[in-house]
Amino acid sequence: METVSIKLDDEFAKRMDHVIKQGNYVTKTEFIREAIREKMARINKDATFEWLRKIRGSSKRKTTDEELHRAVEQAMKELERELL
Repeated sequence: METVSIKLDDEFAKRMDHVIKQGNYVTKTEFIREAIREKMARINKDATFEWLRKIRGSSKRKTTDEELHRAVEQAMKELERELL
């Protein structure tokens, strides 16, 4: 396991400590790991939506909103399996 060190300004660290206590996290490490996982998932989701938008625009036939919705749902399920 790799160790990563970060520096936070005092006010930010205090706000983070407050959020950690409210969220019932045991350690700062646990909180930071979850925050990183959520950010990575959001980045992957955004990239997937962008990819789907490009695909929809490149189709020779018209893709309905329903078809796009089903494709997004399937992509999200696949991302979830990858990330968990």
